[in-house]
Amino acid sequence: MSKFIFSSPQKYIQGRDVINELGSYVTELGDSAFLVSDKVVWELIGDKVIASLDSAKTSFHYEKFNGEASKKEIQRLAKKARAEGTTVVVGLGGGKTLDTVKAVADELKQPVVIVPTVASTDAPCSALSVIYTDDGVFDSYRFYTKNPELVLVDTYVCAQAPVRLFASGIADGLATFVEAQAVARTNSKSMVNGIPTIAGMAVAEACERTLLRYGYSAYMAVSEKLVTPAVEAVVEANTLLSGLGFENGGLAAAHAIHNGFTAVSGDIHHLTHGEKVAYGTLTQMVLERRDDDEIARYIRFYRSIKMPTTLKEIHLENVSREGLLNIGELANSDNDTLKNLNPNLSIEEVADALLAVDAFSRTVSD
Repeated sequence: MSKFIFSSPQKYIQGRDVINELGSYVTELGDSAFLVSDKVVWELIGDKVIASLDSAKTSFHYEKFNGEASKKEIQRLAKKARAEGTTVVVGLGGGKTLDTVKAVADELKQPVVIVPTVASTDAPCSALSVIYTDDGVFDSYRFYTKNPELVLVDTYVCAQAPVRLFASGIADGLATFVEAQAVARTNSKSMVNGIPTIAGMAVAEACERTLLRYGYSAYMAVSEKLVTPAVEAVVEANTLLSGLGFENGGLAAAHAIHNGFTAVSGDIHHLTHGEKVAYGTLTQMVLERRDDDEIARYIRFYRSIKMPTTLKEIHLENVSREGLLNIGELANSDNDTLKNLNPNLSIEEVADALLAVDAFSRTVSD
């Protein structure tokens, strides 16, 4: 029997300086918080977090994230949280930190609060994590029975992060509707294992519309560390609209190709998630024979926010044919979502599309 499924966080809060209210929301979920972030994030916002939790009379333990969303790191943190006797898990930071924290909360069967400090991915709102090996190679998706209890996004904090990360979130978000359309067209399942709902598709479309309408002006504002109405709109699109859109609309080739990039070595691994997804999105558009004008529009927009559109810009200008085939093979694995675009695609077709994006992009004028 066909099922239509829509999933979302219990509560989403966004605005300037809302980090100062974190304690009052955390205490609704538990009286002892296990906090996880990397060192850089903790140095930036740790004092505000502590002050907010102290004001709410919520006890806490802080543990530093080691940098990789791996099974080993998840087990390490879960063991530590059990020993501390915490009752709610709070993640602060970027995508890999937040994916790890969701897994830790799942291990403990406790509520989870997600506090993104960059608007760089759509990970915060979802009921899944992307799991990697300790060496950073894509391993699998881990799915949960619920979304986070709370996602709290301080737009001032996000605007202080490097603008490259903000642009990466835009690029990640622009994949949302492209992939959701493919899933709907092939009657595939969304990331919550149901047929995409009307609501899910509408959110995905609103994400694309918002990013193309306000993305460039928001990018310029964040380059000056400013919070404007356009920045608020794009932070919501990067985080909430893209998160709900990809989860309820589904993933296809753009993210599968991103994951496929982990099959090759080199400087590509210095790129952000969104930078790799940008190239994956263009590759999907080639594979599904989108109009040249539409692909060119995306290329020009990506360039305006300094996202890569050529193999040289993703440090693969010297990649071998074998390397391209390895990317295609990993993207086409049973654990990934390339089949949602076309279950009959070959790894050779993926390799050719990766090259075709590069060739076409170099002919597109600004």
